[in-house]
Amino acid sequence: MGLENHIEMRMRGILNNPILSLMHEIKLGTILKQSHFKKRSTGAGVYGVLLHLVYMLLMNKRQSAFIKQSAHAYGKDTYYRFLGSTRYNWRKLLLLSTQALLKKIQPLQKHADPSLLILDDTVEIKRGKKIEAGSKSLWSNKEGRKVKGINIVSLNWTDTYTTFQVDFALATNRTRLIAHENFAKKLHHRSNAYARRVETTLGKNQLAMQMLKRALEAGIDAEYLLIDSWYAKPSFIQEARAEGIDVIARIANNNTLWRFEGKAHTLDRLYATLAPIKVAKRGTYGEIRFTYFGTTVHHATLGRVKLVFLHTGNTLVVLLSTDCSLDAKAIIDLYKKRWNIEQGYKDLRAYFGLGKEEHRHYEALIARITLSMFAYNLVAYLNRIQHEPQTLGELFRELECELEALVISMQLFLQILTQTAQIMEKVKGGNEIRMLIAVLGAYVEKEVVGMCES
Repeated sequence: MGLENHIEMRMRGILNNPILSLMHEIKLGTILKQSHFKKRSTGAGVYGVLLHLVYMLLMNKRQSAFIKQSAHAYGKDTYYRFLGSTRYNWRKLLLLSTQALLKKIQPLQKHADPSLLILDDTVEIKRGKKIEAGSKSLWSNKEGRKVKGINIVSLNWTDTYTTFQVDFALATNRTRLIAHENFAKKLHHRSNAYARRVETTLGKNQLAMQMLKRALEAGIDAEYLLIDSWYAKPSFIQEARAEGIDVIARIANNNTLWRFEGKAHTLDRLYATLAPIKVAKRGTYGEIRFTYFGTTVHHATLGRVKLVFLHTGNTLVVLLSTDCSLDAKAIIDLYKKRWNIEQGYKDLRAYFGLGKEEHRHYEALIARITLSMFAYNLVAYLNRIQHEPQTLGELFRELECELEALVISMQLFLQILTQTAQIMEKVKGGNEIRMLIAVLGAYVEKEVVGMCES
């Protein structure tokens, strides 16, 4: 065995970089090729540039600080060209990488815990006047008011223990800041990037259905789709069922949408008729206490469905399930898992840079949001395979510290070897040590490319 091979085997044990190892395991290089990532757009290897950007997120580094502190950083224009390229299929990158991670956790899944897809959207405030895909007036539940920003419609997958970001789209409304035809970069109308721009004009329900279909076609299986009252329209639920997935939804008290067969044909009348005769059970959700009961009804569009009436004392919540075999408690327990997507948004903002994108061009926004979700998925997987799963925040801080310490320790080691070689050279020559230093340096540059020094 040559000296170089011997060192490489030893170093693989020392350079235990979980992010880089996981990228190798899911064959990210192949995924990048399938997603049309090519070197000609950046002038540098796309794998390395993407890895740098992921490390920036995980190490909580701004791009300017990363370039200044890292000996292996590219110039700022390389990163800007990479993020702003119209050639790359970022959606396919996220979808294929999620698919690869799901295959890796299949042996860990428990048959008793159903897998779920969850649809929702969130609003991120943006101050700029020329943000492509931004709108002047969006209702933000987080702020409790209308704000200027971007609206992200997203699809998540969860099996209770792990949540992955599967797909997303940016939706605009009538208050959009810039029409997609007037975006700065001009594109061919048949290109993939142009098609993604056009989708900003679609309604959120249309975007959601397109994402659901893409995920199912890609083989991302789930037993139920969870949606809130915004997406819970009979036509949407019927279309989802036609794709082979049952739906559990919170429905609005809307007499136009939700009219059922029989005399008590509205939700209010159904509840008033059934409440005195149904035996209500008690339940809790955090500090919220409620009573509930279920009933089976017939809807003109959806046919036979199961309704669960849940009363908190002040508010009546109605859940609908297209799977009538579920009892009321099971429907409530499954719908509670919709909180996973809200927690996902919270973690994305806190640890993965969502909402902090400093870009106004549409393709760069798409790229940065995708990278945030991609990094989130990698950390979510690493959290799942640990013997004692932590919150993503705890694992994120550990990875941030670990990546910093790894580079520092390797640099110190190389400095020690260099000094040793200089001493040996004065004594009897240090050719072998100098060879060792050269091999180690090349290996570190190859395997730990892009990490920042502290």
